[in-house]
Amino acid sequence: MNARGTGPALRVAVFGLTVTLVGYALLAAWLAGNAYVNDRARDHFREHRGYASGLVLRDAPTPGDEVRVRWTDDRLHSHVQRFVPAAESYPYSRYMIFPLEYDPTEKHPSAHPYEEGKFGPAPLDEDALIGSAVIAALAAAGLVAAWARRGLTFRLAARRPGRSMTADVRIGTRARSFHWQAARTPWLVLDDRHWQRVMWHPALAEHWDGTSVTVHGDRTAVAVLPDGTRLVPVGRLRHREPARLTFTHLRSAPAHAWWRRAWPATAYGTVFGFAAGFWLGDGTLLAVVGHTLAFATLSTALWALYAPEL
Repeated sequence: MNARGTGPALRVAVFGLTVTLVGYALLAAWLAGNAYVNDRARDHFREHRGYASGLVLRDAPTPGDEVRVRWTDDRLHSHVQRFVPAAESYPYSRYMIFPLEYDPTEKHPSAHPYEEGKFGPAPLDEDALIGSAVIAALAAAGLVAAWARRGLTFRLAARRPGRSMTADVRIGTRARSFHWQAARTPWLVLDDRHWQRVMWHPALAEHWDGTSVTVHGDRTAVAVLPDGTRLVPVGRLRHREPARLTFTHLRSAPAHAWWRRAWPATAYGTVFGFAAGFWLGDGTLLAVVGHTLAFATLSTALWALYAPEL
């Protein structure tokens, strides 16, 4: 595709789709890998587990109190651990026997409270893992579908008969929004009464106000600049000035590499996802990495989909 075609928009689309597919593939691999490792660890524990009788070191009368327990492994190494048993197990008194189980093959074994019918560390909630994977798949499918719809709309509108109009280029900024929506987005004002948002193209910097363009389509407008550049529309053609946007004139082309504008969106999603691992999850490595991958991918992919000024 030549420099005057839809190449810049296509590069952003490929970038957004790549981020979406790679990001959510990594998330699915992370969830599946943790489930596999957990299953293997529990099978190993089931095969090798040993038992110990711990000694409660101080009273724990009410549910939620930590129980400090001293126990000795089969190598006669003494350990002291803290547990918060199930609420129905309280109260605990000093010098009470506390049954434990552990993996004697570990160099530094860590014990778990022994419960009839249960063994080893708590299993992962596989239903929650499956639910997370399904949500990730739906998000990825939605983003891919949005790009497919944009491409199809562009193709169909470009085939409609053209009409001559004048175009002014404006940059719209949303004051209060999510990070990816705060980006400056290019708009065409057609015949001073129609508004069409478009994906960024360097040729926009060469055509400021009063440029004669050929417009194809009615509900969505594909504008063709005098040099043959076809601008990819985003959303429908509007017949009044969009609300909640501040418009300014385009005076120069950005001098930086377009992909650098994606880093703030990625950083925003990474920080938010990291915090969500503790806020929405349980703060484990599984939750923190999973939320970070999910939100960093979503934020970056939405940035690309929103089609900012590059």
